[in-house]
Amino acid sequence: MKLYNTITQQKETFIPIEAGKVRMYSCGPTVYNYFHIGNARPFIVFDVLRRFLEYSGYEVTFIQNFTDVDDKIINRSHEEGISPQEVSEKYIQEYFTDADALGIKRANVHPKVSEHMTEIIDMIKTLEEKGLAYNVDGNVYYHVDNFKDYGKLSKQSIDDLKSGARVVINDEKQSPLDFALWKKKKEGEPFWESPWGQGRPGWHIECSAMSKKHLGETIDIHGGGQDLIFPHHENEIAQSEGACGKPFANYWVHNGYININNEKMSKSKGNFFTVRDIAKSFDLEVVRMFLLMAHYRSPVNFSEELLQQASTALDRFYTAKYQMAFLLTNATTNEASKEEETWITSLEAYNTAFMTAMEDDINTADAIASIFELVRDLNSNLDQNSSKEAIMAGQKLFAELTGVLGLAVKDKETNLASEIEDLIAQRQAARKAKDFKKSDEIRDELLAKGIVLEDTREGVKWKRAQ
Repeated sequence: MKLYNTITQQKETFIPIEAGKVRMYSCGPTVYNYFHIGNARPFIVFDVLRRFLEYSGYEVTFIQNFTDVDDKIINRSHEEGISPQEVSEKYIQEYFTDADALGIKRANVHPKVSEHMTEIIDMIKTLEEKGLAYNVDGNVYYHVDNFKDYGKLSKQSIDDLKSGARVVINDEKQSPLDFALWKKKKEGEPFWESPWGQGRPGWHIECSAMSKKHLGETIDIHGGGQDLIFPHHENEIAQSEGACGKPFANYWVHNGYININNEKMSKSKGNFFTVRDIAKSFDLEVVRMFLLMAHYRSPVNFSEELLQQASTALDRFYTAKYQMAFLLTNATTNEASKEEETWITSLEAYNTAFMTAMEDDINTADAIASIFELVRDLNSNLDQNSSKEAIMAGQKLFAELTGVLGLAVKDKETNLASEIEDLIAQRQAARKAKDFKKSDEIRDELLAKGIVLEDTREGVKWKRAQ
């Protein structure tokens, strides 16, 4: 498998530190609100990467943190009149509600900042001892000038970064690039005891400390959105490698941005959508389908029209799934014929195409295309006369490939095939009553579901649209 590594800016063959095992960290949400569609993309991308690694035989330890100590959480606590801890616990549960609806598997561990103060303080102390951090009246800063590799992830030199840095009046910092590791307590804020006095950690240090605790000093894959490359991930490297003296992550994987109707998403423009907002109009599995129909590194334009297209595409998957279930229930022959055995063998080509796409930097767009090709083949070759062996072979491959992507995994309450038969019966009754308008409407409804009707001497038959 090849992954595009941000730090080398090229695709590289993935070789884990320990054979057969993968240690993977992905930045999670700051839990002060419902997460938005831009957050959803990395959550889904790294869920699929994890699923594919597991499908490929790796034992994956996946960590995704919750930032539950942050200015935004404190501000929200003042707005809602509850404690910062109550705010974070509330939105952690809301995260799981939306993540479950998006088909995102739970991480092996979801560490919280508030539960890792010992590890955070210990790492800051180490950085201080190594001359990479300094204390100014209870505020501790990372000394960027003393870490020679700063800028290697974002491909920027310290001099260039300094010249482009915003001018912020802060007499405490020795350099405008220096960033906070520990913040002195302010009135009305949560705080913890530390060697530098009462306070709380800066944002960047949390991921370095939690990754080290749960995955070790060097990990295989670190993931996140493109917006985190600088400064967050750049600062993580400075902290982790400065403290441990070892590479932090061997592969840095970042997904592209999302635009809303061809414009950058922002609250000021009024085009800011939370996943909870979208769930009012669409099943969130449609959002998952939409995001996976593009390569994870490509920018994505989000619109209602594109969601509708993704919904139609997802319906095709479910139509195939439930048609096979219907055929299996009604099949009268168990063993495959010789012709069917040849066909079953030919299905391996779709698995090969799928694996080729996924092993090429998790190309979910091409992987989905290979599943659509499989669906066309299943629709053409499985019918009322198929054997159980042939139907089950199609079912197995379809379930495996869609399962890797986390798509078409739900069991719907209604049997789609029975629903189609009911609509056909209604159409026949309408034709008999010479209500041709209703008959045409039902035909159009079936066509929208991907069902084509054929009026034959033996009666009405139906098949999947090719």
